[in-house]
Amino acid sequence: MAIITKLLFLCFLVFFFHHANAQNLALNFYRRTCPSVESIVNRTTASFISRAPSLAAALLRMHFHDCFVRGCDGSVLLNSTANNTAERDSIPNLSLRGFQVIDAVKTAVERSCPRTVSCADILALVARDAVSQIKGPFWQVPLGRRDGNVSISNEALTNLPPPFFNATQLVASFAAKGLDVKDLVVLSGGHTIGVSHCSSFTTRIYNFTGRNDADPTMDPNYVAALKARCPPTDTTTIVQMDPGSFDRFDTDYYTIVRKRRGLFESDAALLRNNVTNAYVQQHSSSSGSSSFFQDFAASMVKMGRIGVLTGTAGEIRRICSVAN
Repeated sequence: MAIITKLLFLCFLVFFFHHANAQNLALNFYRRTCPSVESIVNRTTASFISRAPSLAAALLRMHFHDCFVRGCDGSVLLNSTANNTAERDSIPNLSLRGFQVIDAVKTAVERSCPRTVSCADILALVARDAVSQIKGPFWQVPLGRRDGNVSISNEALTNLPPPFFNATQLVASFAAKGLDVKDLVVLSGGHTIGVSHCSSFTTRIYNFTGRNDADPTMDPNYVAALKARCPPTDTTTIVQMDPGSFDRFDTDYYTIVRKRRGLFESDAALLRNNVTNAYVQQHSSSSGSSSFFQDFAASMVKMGRIGVLTGTAGEIRRICSVAN
């Protein structure tokens, strides 16, 4: 009993510490030290998105992968060293892209405000601006995060929810980060943009139960279409997560999930939870996206507060890929 009590108290302290740090973020954090930071980030990000709109999905995913491992501390940006394999070289992160955007933004910000703005804040702002620039939702980003100097490959494996998670596993994974079931289904809506490699779902269409079968919950016509594009050993071909609408931030994702055409098991899992299923049904039958945009913005702000470092914790990196 004493051990359980101590463990509960430790969990409370961890939650309290993270919650207290999140409260130290502020919309006007750089008002005196770097008042032009948001315009610099927006302008530099736009220079990339205007030429390669698909980077919006990649940058949104990068922010998510950062926050779910050690909190939103920019640890996903750190390079591996001779003595350590970093998060970005972990299997779930090998397909991350857009690091050049973060580096370019950091360089531009450093020119105006040296050693002032963290890479963690820059990543949060870039993700927001990239989504907004493809006509997705806009949200205010509370700032004041500081950068962590630890990045461990195995922690990405244990913290990032994989595409084969079921509803129970997804709810638990999000709850561990302080996110509720609505946040889960709303943030899953980010799959309305972007692509995936065939290898992320090959088992689902070729060998779901180990008997050379496909997931029976999938639309058979969709399975056939995926097989035509993805041979069993294909690791390079990419597939749109929201076919026909992968470059538009809209509610079509929920329509395809309702039609049993969600690409991942984690997409299909949204139909197996009362709260997530109700949300899917609501937005798959609605032509308007305003409420989804509002919900997505709120959940992104909430996600952006996970495990942040503030005050004197962490550091302000001069180069995002290298600890000071």
